[in-house]
Amino acid sequence: MLGLKLPTDPRWVNIVEKNIEEILTDHAFCEQKATSTAISLIVSFPEYTELVQEMTALVKEEMSHFKMVHDIIIERGWTLGRDRRDDYVIQLIRFFPKGGSRTTQLVHRLLYAALIEARSCERFRLLSEELQDKELATFYRNLMASEANHYTMFLGFARKYGNKKEVDTKWQQLLEYEAEIMSNLGTQETIHG
Repeated sequence: MLGLKLPTDPRWVNIVEKNIEEILTDHAFCEQKATSTAISLIVSFPEYTELVQEMTALVKEEMSHFKMVHDIIIERGWTLGRDRRDDYVIQLIRFFPKGGSRTTQLVHRLLYAALIEARSCERFRLLSEELQDKELATFYRNLMASEANHYTMFLGFARKYGNKKEVDTKWQQLLEYEAEIMSNLGTQETIHG
């Protein structure tokens, strides 16, 4: 369903289990960045009323996810660590050239967001199936559907606001590029790394 060209090696979960505190901190900041992305789309493209409505709802949802992750961190006697670089996203957003029409810029941002959500969904599925910590496994199972909905929403908006055929071509090219990025990641206890 997600269309990812390179699945995550299941052994990534073994890396995560060695430092649950680290993955939770990274996950919390991923939720915060998703919130920021939604706000940025509202600010940058206010003329797209349906997008603004959906992004407003997404801001609330992503911040509630941040709170859920932060609550787990607190329950375990930890504190939220500092934000760190997301090498996956940094590399991913180099794919499309800068500039172009406002519509092109919007479509590119929506495609990036869709792919980040798709990869998060795939990683959450792995965590839900493979983590020995059953409380966290259930937590990630519950979040997985939400991430899938976000992926389809962003991709749907890209197809709605751009030329569907062009968007689908760009989507396939972005998926191929993302597979190359992922071939060098999966060695850290981060949601995307």
